[in-house]
Amino acid sequence: MAQRKRKESREKSSRTDSMSLRSAFIVNMFREFPDREFSLKQLASASGGNNKEGRYMVRDIVEALVEGGVVERRSRDRFQLSSSQLPHYEGVVDLAVSGAAYVRVEELDADIYVNQRNTRCALDGDRVEVVLQRQPHREGDNPEGAITRVLERSKRQYVGVAEVSRAAIFVRPDSRKLQMDIFFQRKLYPEVKDGDKVVFRIEDWREGDRSPRGVIVDVLGRQGDNDVEMHAILAEYDLPYKFEEEVELAANAISAHIDETEIAQRRDFRKVTTFTIDPADAKDFDDALSIRKLEDGFWEVGVHIADVTHYVRPDSVVDCEAQERGTSVYLVDRTVPMLPERLCNELCSLRPNEEKLCFSAVFKLNADAEVVDEWFGRTVIFSDRRFTYAEAQARIETGVGDYADEIGVLNDMAQKMRSRRFKAGAVSFERAEFKFILDEKGKPLGVYTKEQKESNQLIEEFMLLANRRVAEFCSYREVAGKRVQRPMVYRVHEEPNEEKLSRFRDFVLKFGYQFKASKGRSVAKAINKLVTEVKGRPEENAIQSLAVRSMAKAFYTTDNVGHYGLAFKYYTHFTSPIRRYPDMMVHRLLARYLADGKSPDKRVLEGQCVHSSEREVIASEAERASIKYKMAEFMKDKVGEVFKGHVSGMSEWGIYVELNDTNIEGMAFLRDIEDDYYYYDDARFEVVGRVSGRRIAFGEEVWVRVKGVDMRRRTIDFQLIVSKRR
Repeated sequence: MAQRKRKESREKSSRTDSMSLRSAFIVNMFREFPDREFSLKQLASASGGNNKEGRYMVRDIVEALVEGGVVERRSRDRFQLSSSQLPHYEGVVDLAVSGAAYVRVEELDADIYVNQRNTRCALDGDRVEVVLQRQPHREGDNPEGAITRVLERSKRQYVGVAEVSRAAIFVRPDSRKLQMDIFFQRKLYPEVKDGDKVVFRIEDWREGDRSPRGVIVDVLGRQGDNDVEMHAILAEYDLPYKFEEEVELAANAISAHIDETEIAQRRDFRKVTTFTIDPADAKDFDDALSIRKLEDGFWEVGVHIADVTHYVRPDSVVDCEAQERGTSVYLVDRTVPMLPERLCNELCSLRPNEEKLCFSAVFKLNADAEVVDEWFGRTVIFSDRRFTYAEAQARIETGVGDYADEIGVLNDMAQKMRSRRFKAGAVSFERAEFKFILDEKGKPLGVYTKEQKESNQLIEEFMLLANRRVAEFCSYREVAGKRVQRPMVYRVHEEPNEEKLSRFRDFVLKFGYQFKASKGRSVAKAINKLVTEVKGRPEENAIQSLAVRSMAKAFYTTDNVGHYGLAFKYYTHFTSPIRRYPDMMVHRLLARYLADGKSPDKRVLEGQCVHSSEREVIASEAERASIKYKMAEFMKDKVGEVFKGHVSGMSEWGIYVELNDTNIEGMAFLRDIEDDYYYYDDARFEVVGRVSGRRIAFGEEVWVRVKGVDMRRRTIDFQLIVSKRR
């Protein structure tokens, strides 16, 4: 009897030890693979045996872990590590076209990748809770996780085409980030017609539902109509396409009268030669130049900027709207202004033969275009002439015409400043800009190159001078012989990222070019040298494009790190307050500091800088979308036609080809190349034929046939013509 009890005790102890070991193994297994689901059978096999006793033991272990909150049941016989055991974060979803998500988390250096099956119905822009399941295996990879719940739905709007049936409306979204049709009850939107473009917002998407629920917020009109499509682009990027009545009324109520009391408080430039130089199609003129020769042989040049902040008071209805917009938006066929027309085209537009109020930077310059003295303050001007760039260029080239002497002097000084800037290490990117010729309905009829000539450079250099000197003046004040920093809004551009430069170095090496610089001003010098070397060659556009992408992006901030691309220690935006809100901020700061006023709260300024930078990015994306739409529209009646182009980009699924005559870009899919099976060799930046070994390189000239155009996606598909490429 005693022997049997000792045996039972040993067996019980052995089972307890075995269970303890198995439990530890299973817990470690769940923790090692937190993103995987396991069955009891898998756990039993992995932990020591899949016999009947083993399965019973594993079942007891797992049930205890579920009860303890360590493991959660995913289905009847599938289990996963509980999310409560993992690090939790809050972040914003950036949804990929594939359906996977990247969650931007402020505390982490890299976004958390979330597989499509773990997104929990989260949509682009949603604020979510995410658990971190796996750290990256290789440097440069993203950590992986799972979304546990949606905390706040994004308010972003989407655009789509309505398909109307007897009882329902199905909207097919234009955005590739929404892969499903959205259902609406027809009785709620009787005005929507089949084929209309509509703007909608997602209200909710519950797990188990096939598609989200939303509301239609606007009906734009028939798809394909130019105004409808441009408004659709604006709505897609949550950009306004009109001003609310309250804003228009407030702007219209602003008086245009300039009384003598106001003029008496300003420096009077009305009798000094003054003119504007702008594009031929410009509607607002926010900068003017004045010039006169001084008795001591120096030149006085005034950079006069529309005094927008005289008319737009802080926290007014118009100011709040301008701050929210952040910038004007320039689509292919229209401008969506930051300020109502009453301000941008009337009160603040420096039109010829009218007295206008300005905020000015006035410089005393010597024969070498060096600043001897400077003055900042409010002025009143009278513009004698409005020049287009072409008219000013004609005077530069011929020396003939009204104000030719003054323009000649300004151009000479501008070229000297430009030369010094590049010697100091400014980066030179001068890629040709292409513009569409549109008919009265907005249909693209052709494409032309917009050249940057000396008249453009003249204006650019004096605007850069004003921006640089205003930034430096506002940055500090003298107190008892010491410089004291003051809060200021800067336009900064950080040094290039060394990792991006390394990839760029590898890329240009394939073309036989050397690029040894890795940091500091030597990078700018090396880029300028390379840009000169590739000019006119087939690979020019490819190398210039990648060089631009290797550089940092400029943005607004109160923390000055200088402007690398311009080679300026101090730089801001002062010269375009009609179309950029940061310029209005700078005008107010300059006025405050000229009056020796108290410094503002830097944290408030920084918040406005962040918002302005974000709005600028959104505006740029909308502008590119309008260009892509017009490209697609221009090519849609050319399906089947053949064009000559060059390879401008590559990916694992296709070759980007830019047409030589128009700069229009489309993709030729690798699967459509008929003579071989091609794959992308990312190490050599080439596409290679698997059987023939034939290689297609960046910059290579090719012939393509227009295979198709998708107006909704704004894409152009090409087919590479192998026989013409040989």
